Amino acid sequence: MALVPALAALLLFLSLQPACLAAGSGDIINKTTVALLAVSKDEATQQYVSFLWQRTPLVPVKVVLDLAGASLWVDCDSGYTSSTYRGVPCGSKPCRLARTAACATTCSAPPSPSCLNDTCGGFPSNTVTRVSTSGNILTDALALPTTFRPAPGPLALAPAFLFTCGSTSLTDGLATGAAGMASLSRARFALPTQLATAFRFSRNKFALCLPPGNNAAGVVLFGDAPYVFQPGVDVSASLTYTPLLVNPVSTAGVSKKGDKSDEYFVGVTAIKVNGRAVPLNATLLTIDRKTGVGGAKLSTVAPYTVLETSIHAAVTAAFAAETASSAKVPRAPAVAPFALCYDGSKVGSTRVGPAVPTIELVMGSDAASWVVFGANSMVSTAGGALCLGVVDGGKAPRTSVVIGGHMMEDNLLEFDLDKSRLGFSSSLLFRQTNCNNYHLG
Repeated sequence: MALVPALAALLLFLSLQPACLAAGSGDIINKTTVALLAVSKDEATQQYVSFLWQRTPLVPVKVVLDLAGASLWVDCDSGYTSSTYRGVPCGSKPCRLARTAACATTCSAPPSPSCLNDTCGGFPSNTVTRVSTSGNILTDALALPTTFRPAPGPLALAPAFLFTCGSTSLTDGLATGAAGMASLSRARFALPTQLATAFRFSRNKFALCLPPGNNAAGVVLFGDAPYVFQPGVDVSASLTYTPLLVNPVSTAGVSKKGDKSDEYFVGVTAIKVNGRAVPLNATLLTIDRKTGVGGAKLSTVAPYTVLETSIHAAVTAAFAAETASSAKVPRAPAVAPFALCYDGSKVGSTRVGPAVPTIELVMGSDAASWVVFGANSMVSTAGGALCLGVVDGGKAPRTSVVIGGHMMEDNLLEFDLDKSRLGFSSSLLFRQTNCNNYHLG
């Protein structure tokens, strides 16, 4: 059963406090089978944010979660203080593995995280504003909680976690108070692979459960955590799997020729509305192996699903036709950035959100369809309109289908990097639970 907002807010607060207390009391461990991040949604920016603990002594650092990016990056210009940070030396193996790394040989200012001699350099990127800068690559202590309600638990410490220094200006466009972005990509120095190595997890995988806002909490799970939600709902055995595809051309802001994309692409082969196939130019759904253009990917920094113009037109037309024939709900004026809106007071309600036609993302076969219900397809606006939450991405976007955060909310997504596959639950609301009901501890 969904928690009321006030109680949800209290539980979110409590879920973060044990880690703060642990950091202050020295309750730190170096081995664990699971680490996690509590996730909240910033209503002003629609970004998904979390706190991790970094530096010595450990302090909480607010970050925006990103399924893209090469590594964790944080603002090193605004009071970065730690006794354990170290520069990654030029020519070292980590420097060579950071594919876009440069090298800062001399710095005349006093030593600081942003000014170190013979230090490997990287290119941190704000994927919200699409701005990239340069910055030193460092290591420092990083700690993540090991429990998520109801009991306090220790922080698991990775003593030399690699990250990149960003500038204060690079945080422009991020949620208030965010000091950087935490990469969940398939990159070597993103959180999943570094944590799997640091804690020797049995598999390199993580699970993502995004909250829909309203003071609810979601979670990112690293390692061997069970997928059990109150009231005793285990979704581990009911996930549907589809391959994770590799785009052979980098989609990063800064890259070299031959670099592959670190983002998560999936093989969407068709889109259905109410079970009926939407007529599409199927070539747009495939990745061009030479240019990297096309295909479908998942993004936590895109608030809503973004579709190439012709796909957007076809999906909205099909949705409007199905709604007109089945629900006969009155249309409402469009509310930017959405093109198709309805009178929200006339739309019925179901366990899985507004009573509207389903949208299916077919992944290779009908057996691997991701069914999207009203809670994940419709967006309520301030004026009372209920709008189809897909956005026109233009006639020549880099990626034809970008599955945005709203469509992923209250769905459990497992990113298995070892097996290169995505597991998805479809809406947890069908199981009478949600991301806010996750417990571990």
